[in-house]
Amino acid sequence: MIHRNTTATHPVWLPLVLSILLCGSLCADELKVSGIFTDHAVIQRDRPVPIWGTAKADAEVTVQFRGQSKTTIAAADGSWQVVLTPLAANTSGSSMIVQSAEQQVELHDLLVGEVWYASGQSNMQMKLAACARKIAAISEIVAAAAPANIRMIRIDANDSPQPLRHRQNASTWQLDTPTNRAQQSAVAYFFARQLNSELDVPIGIIEASWGGKPVEGFIPRDQFQRHDALRPILTLADQNKLEQLSELEGGVIVRNTAGMPARIFNARVAPIAPFAIRGFIWYQGESNAGRGEDPRNYRIKMQALIEGWRAAWKQPKLPFYFVQLPAFNDTATGWVRLREEQRRSLEIPHTGMAVTIDLRDSDIHPSNKLDVGKRLARWALAQTYDKDTAVSGPLFKAATIEKNFIKVEFDHAMNGLLVARKQGIDPPVPTPDVTLAHFELADETGQWQSAQATIDGSTVRVSSTRIKHPRAVRYACSGDPENANLYNQAGLPASPFCSDLQLLPWVSTSPN
Repeated sequence: MIHRNTTATHPVWLPLVLSILLCGSLCADELKVSGIFTDHAVIQRDRPVPIWGTAKADAEVTVQFRGQSKTTIAAADGSWQVVLTPLAANTSGSSMIVQSAEQQVELHDLLVGEVWYASGQSNMQMKLAACARKIAAISEIVAAAAPANIRMIRIDANDSPQPLRHRQNASTWQLDTPTNRAQQSAVAYFFARQLNSELDVPIGIIEASWGGKPVEGFIPRDQFQRHDALRPILTLADQNKLEQLSELEGGVIVRNTAGMPARIFNARVAPIAPFAIRGFIWYQGESNAGRGEDPRNYRIKMQALIEGWRAAWKQPKLPFYFVQLPAFNDTATGWVRLREEQRRSLEIPHTGMAVTIDLRDSDIHPSNKLDVGKRLARWALAQTYDKDTAVSGPLFKAATIEKNFIKVEFDHAMNGLLVARKQGIDPPVPTPDVTLAHFELADETGQWQSAQATIDGSTVRVSSTRIKHPRAVRYACSGDPENANLYNQAGLPASPFCSDLQLLPWVSTSPN
């Protein structure tokens, strides 16, 4: 059982903080490269490539890689950094040599390709081995002898009260083999696999998810000060007033120190920046929408998360593609509200959302991560790599009240809408004789009633014999809607939506 810590004070953190400060002045005599650089790493192509580490104060440090040689002088605290000029993709391994006086560090078999940072909680962390136990097709992929040109590294560190320059708990980049593959994040692997297939360049994944953790731990500290709705979270957390923190609108239940603002960012994000990457993928939200948790303001937290991570890399337009929570537990009204908060997060520039409402599973950790990874990859392929591919199913655009019905318009529906049913990992099958499900209308008092919905080209007409003057419309707004069956012609599902956020419930009674 995990007990909430209501008595922790700053002195508990003091040994770690002191060790960090002391290491900056006492541990820098030995030449080191940041731990994110190991044998078999993938280096980002077509972008400046920062390389950094520590050495003796004022020592000259030279980095050599693929015909480039860059030299710098270590600072007084021993830190150093060089920046390589952009490199073309390369599928044959090269060595990187770092030298300072008589010391030398040599890294082997480094490729140049596309690198993505993957994070979130347990649905991102879920391993391929777990998915393979339930889905035969995934088991075959895991067991395949032929390697894909994919390499992954897992960042697994305890939370930290201060941003770390160098990461804890050393790990190395892993080659794609059946043994290594089984232990990788399934979502991240299938995302990488799709990119590798379409782009034909090496794909590197830095995976740093942490199961059961709320978004607050991943957000940089300064971002809480930038948003009025989030500032009280930081204030109460700093004062260790955790009961009051959980009672805030959009508050959070802190079950351990990793749930405190910025503590995961400090340990699993800060030490990785500024490693050159193409963008981020993210799958989280369950721990902001469970029993007693308040999902309101999650879209503001998403904005803080995205802006904070982009600031850490000093690249304000880095792509950020995320997964909307799937169907789970019909009492999970917190999940309903959080899905809507996620959908509204698409207003943040350079983002995309993989809809998963049709990937129904009785488990809070659905096994079909194959479709999840592929749907994330669609956003990257279209928006980041300029490929001609559909990125999303229908996304709510507008609701127009016309007498006794509402006309709903969608983005990503230019070629028309269809009714379909998806089973397992197979593509959705059109079911034109089946009626649209899970549409509801609200009357003038805000009470919801089930409604009839019909497709009219790229719009949906929604009406109810019980409502003469509809106020709002919503779709698939239950915890576990069976057969959410609205798709576009690309076979991608419509996102749940509610046209009036004030009428969407959020109190949850679901298991956490």
